[in-house]
This record gives sequence, structure tokens and C-alpha cells, in this order.
Amino acid sequence: MSGKGLAFSLTLWLKRLLIGLFGLLLLYQLWLFGWVLWWTWVNPDTTRFMNIRLAELRVKDPKAELTKQWVAYGRISNNLKRALVVSEDDLFVHHEGFDWEGIQKAIEKNQRKGKFVAGGSTISQQLAKNLFLTPSRTPWRKAQEAIVTLMIEAVWSKQRIFEVYLNVIEWGNGVFGAEAAARHYYGISAAQLSPDQAARLAGMVPSPRFYDRNRNAPGLARKAGVILGRMPAAEIP
Repeated sequence: MSGKGLAFSLTLWLKRLLIGLFGLLLLYQLWLFGWVLWWTWVNPDTTRFMNIRLAELRVKDPKAELTKQWVAYGRISNNLKRALVVSEDDLFVHHEGFDWEGIQKAIEKNQRKGKFVAGGSTISQQLAKNLFLTPSRTPWRKAQEAIVTLMIEAVWSKQRIFEVYLNVIEWGNGVFGAEAAARHYYGISAAQLSPDQAARLAGMVPSPRFYDRNRNAPGLARKAGVILGRMPAAEIP
């Protein structure tokens, strides 16, 4: 085969490879979107994050199980909803998945610290990550998180997004969702959470397993106090 023929064959092979990879990527996005559509009406039983944590727990205890219990949106205290909005995503009811000002502030904070200390993720972005992705901070994961966030925002109402979020986020070592968290920490249902209890639970969200082990950490009390003071101004769906 001549040099030109070899180059043509190689170019053709690369084109086919790229088309094949693009096709696989498209199929993967359609698969994810199918789940998003399904979960519009059906409550997720488990998430990617739950499966990761369960696998970690079973390394030490093969019989380990997660603690979780789905409850409807109306059976979760508004105190907890307000606490989470002010602590995690002030503009949740207004944005379309991304808080660009918050992202810019996070970038500036990370640059000042010289390391990753803030992400600027909205409730919608956090939910996208919890449902389908891993805790890694790679560019690919962040890009995929953005795509899933757009899917969720396009299909679900804000109330549905918040309902799923409240039921699947991690709140301790193997503890997931508002109902399990309320019972784990206070021995009550999620509907009964007081403003003080809700503020404390919201303060745990960034590091739930740490605070599960260190429930009297001074930093948590300070965070809860700030959240409690801001809760009356929270807008919830």
C-alpha cells in the first residue's frame, strides 16, 4: 500500500472511531435521560452515591445496609427545607440549575486558598451528582454533572427536584435522606424537626460522616447558628 493509501486508511479508521465514540456517548446520555424521565413519577430506590457508600461499608461488614426511608415532600418539615436552601442554595427557586455568581465566588475562593475548598454547586447539581456520578472532581465528572443538571431542570419541577434531594442526600455513616437523618440524630420523624434541629442537620450536609462521628464539633454549632438566623428569609418550592 502506498503512503497516500495508508494515510487515507488511517484517516478513515480514525473518523469511524470518533463516530463510534460519539455514538456511545450519545447512547449514554439517552440512558441517563431515560432514568430522569422515569424518576419524574417513580421515586429512586438507590443512587450511585448510595451504592458507593454501601460498597465501602461492606468492606468492613459484609452484612452492612444503608439506613433510608422515602417520605413525601409534604411530610418533611418546612424548617428543614428552609435550612437547606439558605445553607446550600439561596437562589434555588429562581435559577435554572446553576448559580453563576456562586460559581465565580467559589473559583475566587479556591484561587485564594490555592486548593479546592468550595464548589459553588446548586441543589440541582448536587442531586445530579448523587444520582448518577462519583465524588471525584475531574473535568469529565463536572461536565457530566452539568448535562444531568440540565436534564433534571428541564423535566422536573422545583418541588420534585427538592423532594428527591431531601430523600437521597447523605446525612451520616450509611444514613441517607431526611427521614432517616431525623430518626438517627433526634429519634423523631422528618415532619417534626424544629428550627434548631433543622439548622443543625443542614450544617452537617457538606461533611455528614465527619459530623456523625463528631456531633459536638464547635464548628457545627456556629454554622447552625448562622443558618438558623437566615432561615426566615428562605424561599422554598
